[in-house]
Amino acid sequence: MAWQAVAVAFGVITVFGILGQQILAYLHVSVPALMIAGGLLLLLIALDLLTGKTDEPKQTKDVNVALVPLGMPLLAGPGAIVSVILAVQHADGVASQISVWTAIAAMHVVLWLTMRYSLVIIRIIKDGGVVLVTRLAGMMLSAIAVQQIINGVTQVIRGA
Repeated sequence: MAWQAVAVAFGVITVFGILGQQILAYLHVSVPALMIAGGLLLLLIALDLLTGKTDEPKQTKDVNVALVPLGMPLLAGPGAIVSVILAVQHADGVASQISVWTAIAAMHVVLWLTMRYSLVIIRIIKDGGVVLVTRLAGMMLSAIAVQQIINGVTQVIRGA
């Protein structure tokens, strides 16, 4: 499941890194609008982490949880998509492009390692550590979400 989730996320991120501007233009969606939407979705996820209302994804006969919701939208959600589109857009030279794609690949390797060895990590940090990490992640994710919303609104105001 770890391999499948990371592969799906990497595929989605790669498609949006290469074709993101064209996809958004075709859909008549601006990057600031995607930033605001991504920020709102991240905020919902962050609030679930902060309040402890997260449910474990359940494997059903019809849907592979490694694909949905782990691969997309949790790992490759709107926030990650916007970040990749902007990073690729702002990378002006070949060296910058290589560094962006290297960072994307490295991040997916870290995601795979974390997911692959998650049971070992859970055994080490125990239940209390899981709750602590979940709450800290929720707090940081909420700050990132709010900042993304602010950046999107700021870009909309500047463009108006």
